[in-house]
Amino acid sequence: MRRPLIAAACLIALTGCAGNGHAGHESTDHAGHDLAPTTPASAPAQAPVTSASGSAAPAVGDYNLADVMFLQMAVANHNRGIELVHLADKRPIREDLRNLSAAIRLTQEQELEQMKKWLTEWSQSTDVNPDPNAHAHHGGMPVTDAQSLAELGKLPDGEFEKQFIALLTAHQHNAVEFALTEGKEGASTPVKAFADKVVKSRTGQIQQLLNYQQQ
Repeated sequence: MRRPLIAAACLIALTGCAGNGHAGHESTDHAGHDLAPTTPASAPAQAPVTSASGSAAPAVGDYNLADVMFLQMAVANHNRGIELVHLADKRPIREDLRNLSAAIRLTQEQELEQMKKWLTEWSQSTDVNPDPNAHAHHGGMPVTDAQSLAELGKLPDGEFEKQFIALLTAHQHNAVEFALTEGKEGASTPVKAFADKVVKSRTGQIQQLLNYQQQ
């Protein structure tokens, strides 16, 4: 049984998560995006600052639109990531992979609390704007789609581990992409520090997952 979305995610993992596309995800070509030059509706408009990509990222207090969009995307990514690792709970996978999955779940649950706290303090929604046009300037939002998780959950035990590793690798790579963009576009010092932490931790996890795939 080989389903195209999961198989494509496996290809991403085998190539070291390189390239612009992300099969099995709701969007592609997210890297190097420009953020829409608008101020969040709930925040007062202030003088815009220039982002690393040259686009205007309006500053609002000690944060800007890039910070808000990063946190909202990261919340969605973390929620889906927790769903993904839960799929392995009752599967016969190797013990070190099970331990990594448990560590990922714990880390992302803790990070979710902090990200939601920031958004709440800024009077911003913790949900991503469902309007596709709101994300047009950054190529959409690369979040592992529900169909990929559904297909993974239907796989027999003999096929599950390989495809689970591939999909989780691609999923963590997405987090690295928009965390790197936050480092360039964001204004909030603590959020940018958090994004840097995400890059480092997910990069390490990706390397572990790639090592598992080669064993």
